[in-house]
Amino acid sequence: MYKVVTKEDTIRIPAEYMRRGQSLDQYIDRLSMTAFEGRFDEENRFILVTTNHQPIGRGRIIHGDGAIYQRVRFDAVLFCMDDYEVVEGAVSEINEFGAFVRIGPMEALLHKSQIMEDTVDVNPGAGHIQGKQTGRKIGVGDSVRGRIVSLSFDTTDPRRSKIGLTSKQPGLGCHLWIDEDNNMGE
Repeated sequence: MYKVVTKEDTIRIPAEYMRRGQSLDQYIDRLSMTAFEGRFDEENRFILVTTNHQPIGRGRIIHGDGAIYQRVRFDAVLFCMDDYEVVEGAVSEINEFGAFVRIGPMEALLHKSQIMEDTVDVNPGAGHIQGKQTGRKIGVGDSVRGRIVSLSFDTTDPRRSKIGLTSKQPGLGCHLWIDEDNNMGE
């Protein structure tokens, strides 16, 4: 899920940052963090934090722009998700569609049809979903293990990315249920 990698990319240093007698290096950290953090990279990995920003060679000035385009090498902490990956998270919200689960910096939807092999009653006001036959509940704050079944990244606005989960398979679901199932076999 989390990886630390070294990456290279280009930042734009506006003309107002160019002052006689001052080094552009003092601006590279701030401009790099603003340019890269909180966004997806070209491989749809979410960049959480960047550090150790180092300029590579000389920057380029593009005619008509006046800014410097500087290649930068940096270390990045990435949040990565793959189809069918098993993830851990906590329920952050219950609504009529199901449960929103916080996995790392992202929110995923555990649709009510994908929570358990039981018909469920959704009670957003009480903040829980309950199985009609089993009586098992899942609510805000509960720890959940789920499998990613759909990924649709919005690279322009990561908050609008769509991640779908299921917890219907054995070994998945609310941690309390998993513990109950494990203890029943003893």
